[in-house]
Amino acid sequence: MTDSTSDSPGILAGYRVLDCSIAMAGPFAGQRLGDLGADVIKVEPITGEWQRHAPAGGAKGNKINVSFLSLNRNKRSLAVDLKAPAGRELLYRLVAESDVFLQNYRPGVAARLGVDYESLREINPSLVYVSISGYGEDGPYRDRPGQDLLLQALSGAMLSAGSAGSPPQPAGQYLVDAVTASTAFEGVLAALLHRERTGEGQQVSVNMLDVITTLQMQEISVFTMGGIPQERSAQPHAHVYIRSPYGTFATSDGYLALAMPHLPTLGELIGEPSFADLDGEVAGWTQRDEVFERVAARLRTRTTKEWFDILSPAGVWVAPVYSYADLVADPQIAHNGTFVEYDHPTEGRVKTPGFPYRFSRTPARVDRGAPLTGEHTREILDGLGIAGADIDDLVQSGVVVDASVTTET
Repeated sequence: MTDSTSDSPGILAGYRVLDCSIAMAGPFAGQRLGDLGADVIKVEPITGEWQRHAPAGGAKGNKINVSFLSLNRNKRSLAVDLKAPAGRELLYRLVAESDVFLQNYRPGVAARLGVDYESLREINPSLVYVSISGYGEDGPYRDRPGQDLLLQALSGAMLSAGSAGSPPQPAGQYLVDAVTASTAFEGVLAALLHRERTGEGQQVSVNMLDVITTLQMQEISVFTMGGIPQERSAQPHAHVYIRSPYGTFATSDGYLALAMPHLPTLGELIGEPSFADLDGEVAGWTQRDEVFERVAARLRTRTTKEWFDILSPAGVWVAPVYSYADLVADPQIAHNGTFVEYDHPTEGRVKTPGFPYRFSRTPARVDRGAPLTGEHTREILDGLGIAGADIDDLVQSGVVVDASVTTET
């Protein structure tokens, strides 16, 4: 199940992560840590994490929904009732032997469960405790739902694309969740580096509103320092702070993305003589809609491939607009090994996006697929030195779930 022939352990081998998060942002961050060799224990309710039962896009698996499968590889599952004192005590024993604790509970829930930072640092002062929230741990929006689309709306980003009078344009991905996951991942690595230097653990707080705001560092600074407001024009421009033509254009058989070409050169290539004497840095702003309309009219006359073969060799920044089917078949994607494939015991052959980083000596790899609920409960508790008979008692009392003796729903 590895993406490399190297037998070296992952770069984070020897670190243990307790992943108590749900949905996307937290689990995605935990998966990246697992991909780099950390021992990631997914601590989930005895009924299984919410994402197991709510398949994104309706993609249900045999026992594991695709959405859960895609965000939880390289983890072991401990299914435990943290509301039960015995279950909470098991978690505390794991905390004492762990390096990272990751959670995205609603504000206040961690404290009610007794797994807030102040409680856990008493057990393990060197613990790196990562808390992900929608808007922050306190403040006027503290209790609002931290859902991706809502955060996109609040961030201002939706009014930086599209056309005037049309609805604000959200991203077609779970953009805020994904960037929040990457930010939490970075926070873990930085805090572990600090601990290596000082021996000190600490709390790392990440909120989705700050993440999506700082992602727009350049755009928002154009407004706050340059005083230039967001003004969408009549045509569907892709970015309000970049000159025309900049966006996607229909061809005779698909779509083409075109970014900030030299207007006289573009005019010569597409047969638009009116561009010959235009200064793009002037006309691209003052005649944004007119430029867009003229480019659009010309590009409709040929196929995407024909235009790419004309424009790209001339140095014009251009690309075909892909579907997922196109992406998966792309030769550069194949060359990069962007996707990983492995066999899963219940879901069969799995193919998902792989790793966004490369290490020459300690490569990321898939050692296990997403676990069944409580698949590793017995293994994890045995590692704490709990006797088999005592584990049996915990299973019988419902404090934990052992997938080897239960049927997942």
